[in-house]
This record gives sequence, structure tokens and C-alpha cells, in this order.
Amino acid sequence: MADPAGDFSCASRRHVRRPRDLARSRSGHPVRVTVRVFTSEELAAAGLRQAVIDVCVAAHENDEFRYMFTKYFASGARHFLAYDGETLVSHAVVTTRGVQPEGLPILRTAFVDAVSTLPSRQNQGYGSATMQRLAEEIGDYEIGCLQTDRTSFYARLGWQEWRGPLAGRTDNGLIATPEQRGVMVLPLRKTPKLDLDALLTIEQQPDRIWE
Repeated sequence: MADPAGDFSCASRRHVRRPRDLARSRSGHPVRVTVRVFTSEELAAAGLRQAVIDVCVAAHENDEFRYMFTKYFASGARHFLAYDGETLVSHAVVTTRGVQPEGLPILRTAFVDAVSTLPSRQNQGYGSATMQRLAEEIGDYEIGCLQTDRTSFYARLGWQEWRGPLAGRTDNGLIATPEQRGVMVLPLRKTPKLDLDALLTIEQQPDRIWE
């Protein structure tokens, strides 16, 4: 993939974290990781959108990610980019949605998508470093949420799998999603007490409910 190094001047100082030994190579040696945070607009200004697309396509072997900025994250999203030196190796993105546990109001939700690591860098700690930084940066939300096939990975990072029934909210009522699996939540400082066995709903989007 193209080298993602470029002009980071659009990102303010708060976007950059000093490198930390958060990941380890297959040989067990520490790997220096820098996680930078950008909005979708800042990614465009820095010329980094294609580098993010390349990482996501490589990680998931899915060309649908080529349309991620035109269909899903054109504006308003918060992207987390993990670098090894000047090489982009991992990515995750947060958008604002609204989950509603039964008996509670709709919660302002940091919904996580497109968690991706280059195949050559997987299982070396880069994804964990990206998600740890993400968790530190979403304290302005009331809860985190994502859907995954890798629940054990996220459970190690503090995410909890929802055990109760799931559904999408529409203007005409609820759409049950009984076959849905792998919906997880991350309690934050503003999260009310949760019953993980209760009904959890989320607004239906044009192309999806949960995934």
C-alpha cells in the first residue's frame, strides 16, 4: 500500500500521542506505536483517506471499504490511526448513533466500525493499542457499542457482550434481529447501570441495523 506519511498540520496537538511501547513484535520485542486522531474532514485535508481505505481493504479482503468515505463516513466521524514509524498499520472509526437499553432513554453512542490492521501486523498489539486510545477519547459519549465476530478480543479490552434480545428502531416500530450476534458495549463514565439481558435497540440506518 502507499506510504501514509504526509502533512499532519491539520491535526491539533491534542490529536497526537507520544509513542509508547504498546505493541510487541512476533519476536517479543516492543514496537513503537503512535495513535493519531482525525475527523473525516481532517483526513481529507491531510490526504490520508486512501491510506485508510487501503488498510481496511487489506485487513478484511472486502472491496466495500473503497466506498467508506462516500457512503458511510463522509463527515463527522472520528478516526483513530495507529502508526509504526510513518507506516499506517491500524484503524478504527467512531460515529454517533443511539442505543436504547430497555427502560432507559436513548444513549448518545460511540459506535465503532472498520477496526482494521494490516495482515502483516496482526496479532502484534496494534489493534489493541488503537482500541485503547479510542476508549480514552470517547468520554463525551454515554456508551460505546460495536458488532464483531471477535468477541474475545474486545472482552479483553473491557467490552461486554449484550446477552438480551436486539432490535432496530424505526418510525413504524421495532424490527427484531434475533439472529444477530456479537453486539458489545463499553460502559463509560456517563453510562447508567445496565442489564445486559434486557432488550437493546438501535436506530435503523439506510443500509444496516447493527452491521
